[in-house]
Amino acid sequence: MHPELTVVIPMYDEEQVLPLLVSRLRPVLEGLHTSYEVIAVDDGSRDQTPVLLQRYRRDWDELRVVRLRANAGHQAAISAGLMAARGSWVVTLDADLQDPPEVIAEMMSVAREGDVDVVYGVRTDRRSDSVFKRLTARLFYSGMRAAGAKDLPDNAGDYRLMSRATVDAVNALPEHHRVLRLVIPSLGFPSASLGYTREVRAAGRSKYPIAKMLRLSVDSLTGFSLTPLRLATWFGLGGFLAAVGLLLYALVAKITGLTVAGWTSTVVIVAAVGAVQLLCLGIMGEYVGRIYTTLQRRPTYYVAYDSLTGADAPSRTGTHPGRD
Repeated sequence: MHPELTVVIPMYDEEQVLPLLVSRLRPVLEGLHTSYEVIAVDDGSRDQTPVLLQRYRRDWDELRVVRLRANAGHQAAISAGLMAARGSWVVTLDADLQDPPEVIAEMMSVAREGDVDVVYGVRTDRRSDSVFKRLTARLFYSGMRAAGAKDLPDNAGDYRLMSRATVDAVNALPEHHRVLRLVIPSLGFPSASLGYTREVRAAGRSKYPIAKMLRLSVDSLTGFSLTPLRLATWFGLGGFLAAVGLLLYALVAKITGLTVAGWTSTVVIVAAVGAVQLLCLGIMGEYVGRIYTTLQRRPTYYVAYDSLTGADAPSRTGTHPGRD
Protein backbone atom coordinates (compact mmCIF):
# COMPACT_ATOMS: atom_id res chain seq x y z
CA MET A 1 0.00 0.00 0.00
CA HIS A 2 1.16 3.50 -0.77
CA PRO A 3 1.86 5.69 2.25
CA GLU A 4 -0.14 8.79 3.06
CA LEU A 5 2.98 10.97 3.35
CA THR A 6 6.39 10.98 1.68
CA VAL A 7 9.27 13.13 2.90
CA VAL A 8 11.99 13.71 0.27
CA ILE A 9 15.40 14.74 1.61
CA PRO A 10 18.32 15.43 -0.77
CA MET A 11 21.68 14.69 0.86
CA TYR A 12 25.25 15.45 -0.10
CA ASP A 13 28.03 14.83 2.44
CA GLU A 14 25.71 15.10 5.45
CA GLU A 15 27.36 12.62 7.84
CA GLN A 16 27.65 15.23 10.61
CA VAL A 17 24.03 16.35 10.57
CA LEU A 18 22.38 13.03 9.69
CA PRO A 19 22.11 11.68 13.30
CA LEU A 20 20.54 14.95 14.42
CA LEU A 21 18.10 14.87 11.50
CA VAL A 22 16.95 11.34 12.28
CA SER A 23 16.53 12.09 15.99
CA ARG A 24 14.24 15.04 15.21
CA LEU A 25 12.41 13.84 12.11
CA ARG A 26 11.39 10.35 13.17
CA PRO A 27 9.42 11.37 16.29
CA VAL A 28 7.64 14.06 14.28
CA LEU A 29 6.50 11.61 11.61
CA GLU A 30 5.50 8.91 14.07
CA GLY A 31 3.50 11.50 15.97
CA LEU A 32 1.35 12.13 12.89
CA HIS A 33 -0.23 8.66 13.32
CA THR A 34 -0.35 8.10 9.56
CA SER A 35 1.54 5.93 7.11
CA TYR A 36 4.67 7.54 5.76
CA GLU A 37 7.99 6.98 4.00
CA VAL A 38 11.21 8.98 4.08
CA ILE A 39 13.18 9.04 0.83
CA ALA A 40 16.80 10.01 1.44
CA VAL A 41 18.33 10.87 -1.94
CA ASP A 42 22.08 10.39 -1.66
CA ASP A 43 23.42 12.80 -4.26
CA GLY A 44 26.79 11.13 -4.77
CA SER A 45 28.09 11.73 -1.25
CA ARG A 46 31.83 11.22 -0.69
CA ASP A 47 31.73 10.84 3.09
CA GLN A 48 30.02 8.29 5.35
CA THR A 49 26.48 9.40 4.49
CA PRO A 50 25.64 6.19 2.51
CA VAL A 51 26.95 3.99 5.32
CA LEU A 52 24.95 5.84 7.97
CA LEU A 53 21.78 5.65 5.89
CA GLN A 54 22.07 1.87 5.61
CA ARG A 55 22.57 1.62 9.37
CA TYR A 56 19.46 3.63 10.10
CA ARG A 57 17.45 1.48 7.69
CA ARG A 58 18.02 -1.57 9.90
CA ASP A 59 15.57 -0.35 12.54
CA TRP A 60 13.58 2.22 10.56
CA ASP A 61 11.48 0.41 7.99
CA GLU A 62 9.99 3.64 6.65
CA LEU A 63 13.42 4.94 5.57
CA ARG A 64 14.06 4.44 1.86
CA VAL A 65 17.46 5.21 0.30
CA VAL A 66 17.80 6.31 -3.31
CA ARG A 67 21.42 6.67 -4.35
CA LEU A 68 22.46 8.60 -7.46
CA ARG A 69 25.49 7.44 -9.41
CA ALA A 70 27.09 10.89 -9.37
CA ASN A 71 26.48 14.28 -7.86
CA ALA A 72 23.67 15.82 -9.92
CA GLY A 73 22.90 18.90 -7.84
CA HIS A 74 20.31 19.89 -5.27
CA GLN A 75 17.37 20.46 -7.62
CA ALA A 76 18.06 17.26 -9.57
CA ALA A 77 18.21 15.27 -6.32
CA ILE A 78 14.84 16.66 -5.28
CA SER A 79 13.45 15.74 -8.71
CA ALA A 80 14.75 12.19 -8.27
CA GLY A 81 12.96 12.00 -4.94
CA LEU A 82 9.72 13.29 -6.42
CA MET A 83 9.88 10.65 -9.16
CA ALA A 84 10.29 7.94 -6.51
CA ALA A 85 7.69 9.31 -4.06
CA ARG A 86 4.52 7.25 -3.59
CA GLY A 87 2.68 9.29 -0.97
CA SER A 88 -0.60 11.14 -1.35
CA TRP A 89 1.25 14.11 0.11
CA VAL A 90 4.92 14.88 -0.44
CA VAL A 91 7.19 17.14 1.61
CA THR A 92 10.60 18.28 0.38
CA LEU A 93 13.02 19.04 3.20
CA ASP A 94 16.74 19.81 3.35
CA ALA A 95 18.93 17.77 5.68
CA ASP A 96 20.59 20.70 7.46
CA LEU A 97 17.66 21.28 9.88
CA GLN A 98 17.50 24.98 9.08
CA ASP A 99 13.91 24.23 8.10
CA PRO A 100 12.40 22.58 11.22
CA PRO A 101 10.67 19.23 10.51
CA GLU A 102 8.19 19.96 13.32
CA VAL A 103 6.35 22.25 10.87
CA ILE A 104 5.26 19.25 8.77
CA ALA A 105 2.28 18.55 11.02
CA GLU A 106 1.10 22.16 10.62
CA MET A 107 1.53 21.92 6.85
CA MET A 108 -0.70 18.86 6.74
CA SER A 109 -3.37 20.64 8.79
CA VAL A 110 -3.27 23.75 6.60
CA ALA A 111 -3.55 21.66 3.43
CA ARG A 112 -6.53 19.68 4.65
CA GLU A 113 -8.41 22.53 6.27
CA GLY A 114 -7.81 24.92 3.38
CA ASP A 115 -8.29 22.27 0.66
CA VAL A 116 -5.10 23.39 -1.14
CA ASP A 117 -2.55 21.48 -3.19
CA VAL A 118 0.59 23.25 -2.02
CA VAL A 119 1.69 24.66 1.33
CA TYR A 120 4.84 26.77 1.13
CA GLY A 121 7.13 27.06 4.11
CA VAL A 122 7.91 30.78 4.36
CA ARG A 123 10.90 32.01 6.36
CA THR A 124 9.49 34.81 8.49
CA ASP A 125 12.63 35.18 10.60
CA ARG A 126 16.03 34.85 8.87
CA ARG A 127 18.26 36.29 11.58
CA SER A 128 20.24 33.03 11.61
CA ASP A 129 21.38 33.79 8.03
CA SER A 130 24.28 36.10 7.30
CA VAL A 131 23.65 39.67 6.15
CA PHE A 132 25.01 38.76 2.71
CA LYS A 133 22.62 35.81 2.37
CA ARG A 134 19.62 37.85 3.47
CA LEU A 135 20.53 40.60 0.99
CA THR A 136 21.05 38.23 -1.94
CA ALA A 137 17.80 36.40 -1.11
CA ARG A 138 15.91 39.69 -1.13
CA LEU A 139 17.45 40.60 -4.49
CA PHE A 140 16.63 37.15 -5.90
CA TYR A 141 12.94 37.21 -4.98
CA SER A 142 12.39 40.81 -6.00
CA GLY A 143 14.26 40.25 -9.26
CA MET A 144 12.30 37.14 -10.16
CA ARG A 145 8.98 38.84 -9.45
CA ALA A 146 10.07 41.75 -11.65
CA ALA A 147 10.91 39.21 -14.37
CA GLY A 148 7.38 37.81 -14.29
CA ALA A 149 7.18 35.34 -11.38
CA LYS A 150 4.22 37.11 -9.82
CA ASP A 151 3.07 34.06 -7.83
CA LEU A 152 6.47 33.42 -6.21
CA PRO A 153 6.01 33.51 -2.41
CA ASP A 154 8.52 35.75 -0.69
CA ASN A 155 11.23 33.87 1.27
CA ALA A 156 9.86 30.46 0.24
CA GLY A 157 12.64 27.99 -0.52
CA ASP A 158 12.36 24.24 -1.12
CA TYR A 159 10.49 23.43 2.09
CA ARG A 160 6.95 22.72 0.96
CA LEU A 161 4.08 20.23 1.07
CA MET A 162 2.55 19.09 -2.23
CA SER A 163 -0.45 16.99 -3.15
CA ARG A 164 -0.17 13.94 -5.38
CA ALA A 165 -1.64 15.93 -8.28
CA THR A 166 1.06 18.58 -7.91
CA VAL A 167 3.87 16.02 -7.82
CA ASP A 168 2.52 14.25 -10.91
CA ALA A 169 2.35 17.58 -12.75
CA VAL A 170 5.95 18.41 -11.82
CA ASN A 171 7.18 14.96 -12.84
CA ALA A 172 5.58 15.37 -16.26
CA LEU A 173 7.43 18.60 -17.03
CA PRO A 174 10.00 18.24 -19.82
CA GLU A 175 12.50 20.96 -18.95
CA HIS A 176 16.14 20.57 -17.93
CA HIS A 177 17.73 22.45 -14.99
CA ARG A 178 14.35 23.33 -13.53
CA VAL A 179 14.21 25.37 -10.35
CA LEU A 180 11.31 23.99 -8.35
CA ARG A 181 10.72 27.07 -6.21
CA LEU A 182 9.70 28.82 -9.46
CA VAL A 183 8.15 25.92 -11.34
CA ILE A 184 5.65 24.89 -8.66
CA PRO A 185 4.08 28.37 -8.16
CA SER A 186 3.80 28.72 -11.96
CA LEU A 187 1.47 25.70 -12.07
CA GLY A 188 -1.20 27.83 -10.44
CA PHE A 189 -2.54 25.11 -8.12
CA PRO A 190 -4.40 26.29 -4.99
CA SER A 191 -1.82 27.08 -2.34
CA ALA A 192 -1.24 28.51 1.12
CA SER A 193 1.77 29.69 3.09
CA LEU A 194 2.97 28.81 6.57
CA GLY A 195 5.55 30.94 8.35
CA TYR A 196 8.38 29.57 10.47
CA THR A 197 11.69 30.68 11.97
CA ARG A 198 14.75 29.62 10.02
CA GLU A 199 17.29 27.99 12.29
CA VAL A 200 21.08 27.82 12.22
CA ARG A 201 22.51 24.86 10.33
CA ALA A 202 22.68 22.02 12.88
CA ALA A 203 26.05 20.62 11.73
CA GLY A 204 28.33 20.40 8.73
CA ARG A 205 28.83 23.11 6.16
CA SER A 206 26.66 24.71 3.50
CA LYS A 207 26.63 23.05 0.07
CA TYR A 208 25.62 26.30 -1.64
CA PRO A 209 28.70 28.51 -2.17
CA ILE A 210 28.47 31.73 -4.16
CA ALA A 211 29.17 29.97 -7.47
CA LYS A 212 26.19 27.62 -7.02
CA MET A 213 23.98 30.48 -5.89
CA LEU A 214 24.84 32.37 -9.08
CA ARG A 215 24.17 29.27 -11.18
CA LEU A 216 20.80 28.82 -9.48
CA SER A 217 19.95 32.46 -10.18
CA VAL A 218 20.88 32.14 -13.87
CA ASP A 219 18.89 28.90 -14.22
CA SER A 220 15.94 30.56 -12.48
CA LEU A 221 15.97 33.58 -14.76
CA THR A 222 16.64 31.89 -18.10
CA GLY A 223 14.45 28.90 -17.31
CA PHE A 224 11.42 30.92 -16.32
CA SER A 225 11.42 34.29 -18.06
CA LEU A 226 12.07 35.85 -21.46
CA THR A 227 12.86 39.19 -19.83
CA PRO A 228 16.65 38.93 -20.43
CA LEU A 229 16.05 38.46 -24.15
CA ARG A 230 13.76 41.46 -24.20
CA LEU A 231 16.41 43.36 -22.26
CA ALA A 232 18.92 42.53 -24.97
CA THR A 233 16.45 43.89 -27.53
CA TRP A 234 16.12 47.13 -25.59
CA PHE A 235 19.89 47.40 -25.31
CA GLY A 236 20.10 47.04 -29.09
CA LEU A 237 17.42 49.67 -29.63
CA GLY A 238 19.14 52.03 -27.21
CA GLY A 239 22.45 51.51 -28.98
CA PHE A 240 20.81 52.25 -32.33
CA LEU A 241 19.28 55.50 -31.03
CA ALA A 242 22.60 56.52 -29.52
CA ALA A 243 24.33 55.83 -32.83
CA VAL A 244 21.79 57.99 -34.68
CA GLY A 245 22.36 60.78 -32.18
CA LEU A 246 26.11 60.56 -32.61
CA LEU A 247 25.70 60.61 -36.40
CA LEU A 248 23.61 63.79 -36.24
CA TYR A 249 26.13 65.36 -33.88
CA ALA A 250 28.98 64.48 -36.22
CA LEU A 251 27.15 65.97 -39.22
CA VAL A 252 26.41 69.21 -37.36
CA ALA A 253 30.00 69.44 -36.15
CA LYS A 254 31.26 68.88 -39.69
CA ILE A 255 29.01 71.57 -41.15
CA THR A 256 29.90 74.15 -38.49
CA GLY A 257 33.61 73.34 -38.66
CA LEU A 258 33.86 72.29 -35.00
CA THR A 259 35.36 68.90 -35.61
CA VAL A 260 38.13 68.07 -33.15
CA ALA A 261 40.14 64.87 -33.00
CA GLY A 262 38.68 62.92 -30.08
CA TRP A 263 40.61 59.75 -29.45
CA THR A 264 39.27 59.27 -25.90
CA SER A 265 35.62 59.69 -26.83
CA THR A 266 36.02 57.32 -29.77
CA VAL A 267 37.59 54.63 -27.61
CA VAL A 268 34.89 55.02 -24.93
CA ILE A 269 32.08 54.77 -27.49
CA VAL A 270 33.58 51.72 -29.21
CA ALA A 271 34.19 49.99 -25.85
CA ALA A 272 30.65 50.73 -24.66
CA VAL A 273 29.07 49.42 -27.84
CA GLY A 274 31.27 46.31 -27.71
CA ALA A 275 30.31 45.67 -24.08
CA VAL A 276 26.59 45.90 -24.87
CA GLN A 277 27.03 43.55 -27.83
CA LEU A 278 28.88 40.99 -25.71
CA LEU A 279 26.25 41.23 -22.99
CA CYS A 280 23.46 40.62 -25.49
CA LEU A 281 25.36 37.70 -27.03
CA GLY A 282 25.91 36.23 -23.57
CA ILE A 283 22.21 36.45 -22.74
CA MET A 284 21.24 34.79 -26.01
CA GLY A 285 23.95 32.19 -25.46
CA GLU A 286 22.36 31.15 -22.17
CA TYR A 287 19.05 30.48 -23.91
CA VAL A 288 20.69 28.72 -26.85
CA GLY A 289 22.58 26.55 -24.36
CA ARG A 290 19.34 25.54 -22.65
CA ILE A 291 17.82 24.65 -26.01
CA TYR A 292 20.92 22.61 -26.86
CA THR A 293 20.85 20.59 -23.63
CA THR A 294 17.12 19.95 -24.05
CA LEU A 295 17.60 18.65 -27.58
CA GLN A 296 20.38 16.34 -26.38
CA ARG A 297 17.90 14.69 -23.99
CA ARG A 298 20.64 13.64 -21.61
CA PRO A 299 19.25 12.56 -18.23
CA THR A 300 19.67 15.00 -15.37
CA TYR A 301 20.58 12.16 -12.99
CA TYR A 302 21.09 8.40 -12.87
CA VAL A 303 19.67 6.28 -10.06
CA ALA A 304 22.18 3.66 -9.00
CA TYR A 305 20.29 2.05 -6.11
CA ASP A 306 16.84 2.08 -4.56
CA SER A 307 16.37 0.28 -1.26
CA LEU A 308 12.71 -0.32 -2.10
CA THR A 309 13.80 -2.94 -4.63
CA GLY A 310 17.03 -3.81 -2.83
CA ALA A 311 19.06 -3.89 -6.05
CA ASP A 312 20.92 -1.66 -8.45
CA ALA A 313 18.67 0.27 -10.80
CA PRO A 314 20.83 1.30 -13.76
CA SER A 315 17.86 1.84 -16.08
CA ARG A 316 16.27 4.58 -13.99
CA THR A 317 17.31 8.05 -15.10
CA GLY A 318 16.21 11.62 -14.83
CA THR A 319 14.61 11.69 -18.27
CA HIS A 320 11.13 12.96 -17.52
CA PRO A 321 8.00 11.57 -19.21
CA GLY A 322 7.16 14.85 -20.87
CA ARG A 323 10.48 14.89 -22.68
CA ASP A 324 10.09 11.57 -24.49
